[in-house]
Amino acid sequence: MMMMLKHTMIILILSLMLMFMIKIISKKSIINTNKSSPFECGMNTISYKRLPFSSHFFLIAVIFLIFDIEIILIAPTIMTMKMSLINMWMYTSFMFITIIIAGLYYEWFNGLIEWTQ
Repeated sequence: MMMMLKHTMIILILSLMLMFMIKIISKKSIINTNKSSPFECGMNTISYKRLPFSSHFFLIAVIFLIFDIEIILIAPTIMTMKMSLINMWMYTSFMFITIIIAGLYYEWFNGLIEWTQ
């Protein structure tokens, strides 16, 4: 019991010493205003406002991510075709591809895919 108490005290003292040394070493002696100011992608945030972000570009990026995830979901269905019943595999694959195509037509008819409007 006494040995465990000694080890605990040694660990506690060492960790406190390390934290104190890090606190002393990490203090900046010279404060640079350029380094302490906020930096946003090369634009000065104080002098002028940012240009508005194109929401259409954002929608195209979301559509790309959705189709990327769909490709990730399609790959395992091909691998499980050998292990499962053909009828069940065909049904699930048909339903999945139908949902993908329905989403694509929805995006197409709402004009989300057209870049210029």
